[in-house]
Amino acid sequence: MRIGELAARAGTTTRALRYYESRGLLPARRGKNGYRTYDESDLKLLRQIRTLQDFGFDLEEARPFVECLQAGHSEGDVCPASLDVYRRKLAELDALIGELQSVRARIGVRLASVGGEPPLCELGGR
Repeated sequence: MRIGELAARAGTTTRALRYYESRGLLPARRGKNGYRTYDESDLKLLRQIRTLQDFGFDLEEARPFVECLQAGHSEGDVCPASLDVYRRKLAELDALIGELQSVRARIGVRLASVGGEPPLCELGGR
């Protein structure tokens, strides 16, 4: 398939595909006519990249997943490097959650100190 079809099927733009290609995440194959050509495996790579981006991963964090797929694995998250990225991302998210809980607690204390009721926490506390 050509770049426009791949972009449409992946729900992205041709500009994004060219950018992924420049970053080494998407193979740069050319047909005899000089046009970029893609296949279903490229669509799978793009879907992996887009899913990870939706989860908040940046392109460099997506690289091990892409490389895992390119190595012939059926899923991009079965390789050790991909699992390491998952672990780092979970640790990052846990730290952010901790920071947000701390800010929430301080705001609740401040609200209570000025005469308001501290809001109930969705996790069951104040």
